[in-house]
Amino acid sequence: MNSGFWTVIVAAGRSARYGAPKLLEPLGARRVIDHSVATAVSVSDGVVLVADDALVSDGQPVDVLVRGGNSRSASVRAGLAAVPHGVSLVLVHDGARPGADVDLYTRVVNALVDGVDAVVPALAVVDTLKRLDSDGCVMETVDRSDLVAVQTPQGFRRAALEAAHEGAGEATDDAALIELAGGTVVAVQGNAMNVKVTEPNDLEFLRAVWPR
Repeated sequence: MNSGFWTVIVAAGRSARYGAPKLLEPLGARRVIDHSVATAVSVSDGVVLVADDALVSDGQPVDVLVRGGNSRSASVRAGLAAVPHGVSLVLVHDGARPGADVDLYTRVVNALVDGVDAVVPALAVVDTLKRLDSDGCVMETVDRSDLVAVQTPQGFRRAALEAAHEGAGEATDDAALIELAGGTVVAVQGNAMNVKVTEPNDLEFLRAVWPR
């Protein structure tokens, strides 16, 4: 893997849909957040953890701990500001995706150094997609041939990411802000184990297949 990148782990969400602090839930011998942090630490030159009080007080083995903002994008900006000057490549990862492995980080970083602004891991959409109206009636079946489901870690040229965040914009992922700014975003193969823990059944699935 090419060196010279830091990872920002976003872990300041309120777990509203989960109903409890999902990042503190056990998964194998560790908590959800511990898996996310451990992989990032093993491959990155440095790690910034953007977290709430419960995670910060637990003493994660990271380089910098910062408090999150009122939104995901605000939390990313807080983490990005804590990355040392001179670091030109930054990865952003959701703490609720404990299944991101070293191979996935490697694919993202290796694609990023080819000169693009951003790299996202993605999986092909396998389910049939339908568009509904406000009453829940099916309007049409959507062509899925050119659609993908995007994961994290997402990789960025720091300058491009900072520029995309200058207007304090909001998006569900940072690559969307790069797109809006006219940057180049490419996709690499994602990982089916890299499930985002959003609801309890997501964690139940991971526990059933967890290899560690």
